Parts: sequence; structure tokens; C-alpha cells
Amino acid sequence: MTLETEIKQEKFRSESQKAVLNIYYTNCFIFSKFQDSLSKYKMTVQQYNILRILRGQSPNAISIGSIKERMIDKGSDTTRIIDRLIIKRLVERKNSKVDRRITEIKITKIGLKLLKELDAVDLKSDNILAHLNETELKKLNELLDKIRI
Repeated sequence: MTLETEIKQEKFRSESQKAVLNIYYTNCFIFSKFQDSLSKYKMTVQQYNILRILRGQSPNAISIGSIKERMIDKGSDTTRIIDRLIIKRLVERKNSKVDRRITEIKITKIGLKLLKELDAVDLKSDNILAHLNETELKKLNELLDKIRI
């Protein structure tokens, strides 16, 4: 379905405006689908992002600052999200042995086990783009990367 049909707008100021709105609308569409998949695990996209970052560092811990740098959603309140993950026993917090001013976060075995289950959700999210072939996906990635130059 076209963007015009989806948002019930016939004209745009320019193709550039339409493209920006289309990217934003598509982002919201994908985010919503992914969040729906995670909701049965009582997990947000931002929590999932942090767990994936920590799994990539496992078995080592990583500073909160390093997690913030790697977050997809840069506007996230990383500390608050980590607090929620600690309550769920998915991560643990400890002071750095090198510098006690730095707090390090490490994924727990429970967190790793949950991520293993969530890998199926991640694979399912690939279905959102299933109607694009490999060449189209590569081109889409190139264009999206080019936007951020």
C-alpha cells in the first residue's frame, strides 16, 4: 500500500518530504510489529537491544557509557532500562575493578537463556521484508546507509 493511501494524503511538498515521511512511517510500522512480538515476553525493543549488546560482550561486562554508544535508540534512558533488567534478573551491575566510578553491566545466565528464545522472534522479524529479494535488500541497506552520511 502506498504512503498516500496509508496516511490519507494526496500531495507532498516534494519527493524528499515524501521520502522522509515514508521512512518515518515505515520505521513506526516495523517498530510496532517487533514490539508486538516482544510483548509476550514482557520485553521492550530497548531492553532487547541492551541484552543483545551484552550478549555480544559476554562473558565480559561493559560500562553503561559503552552500552549507550551502541544503542540503536539514542534517546533511550539506558540507566532506567538497565534497572528494569536487573529487577528481572536478566543483567547484573557491578563496580569496575579498574575504576570504581564506572559501573559495569553483565548479562546473566537467565538473560542469555531468554535471548536464545528471543532469537526466534528476531528471525520472525525478517518476514517483514520477505517480499524483497536479496538485491533489493542490499540496495535498501545501501540507500539507508547513504542517508546517514
